[in-house]
Amino acid sequence: MARIAGVNIPSEKRIEIALRYIHGIGPARAAKICEALKLKDGLRAKDLTDADVIKISNYIEQNFKVEGDVRREVAMNIKRLQDLKTYRGIRHRNRLPVRGQRTQTNARTRKGKRIVVAGSAVKGK
Repeated sequence: MARIAGVNIPSEKRIEIALRYIHGIGPARAAKICEALKLKDGLRAKDLTDADVIKISNYIEQNFKVEGDVRREVAMNIKRLQDLKTYRGIRHRNRLPVRGQRTQTNARTRKGKRIVVAGSAVKGK
């Protein structure tokens, strides 16, 4: 199992797919990395040599923000919105959907499990 940017990438997957396990690398960046380093199509992560792993690590380190840097930047952006008390910041603080989704129904993922309040059921339906 190869370790790139502090992440163990799965060895059975193609390298283009395995690189996506690194936070900050998606399909387009993974393809760009494989193209820039001239890695063969269909090459599995387990078939990488140590030299290939080092080349990939160095290329990612020089050209992209990944893992902790990306997470830190996103957290700082959210904190800035909260400090400015913007609408989006307030929604983040209250753990509600931020991008305009409805909350009367749905939004269970963001709001959590339903809280049952006694006597609040609508009668006659």
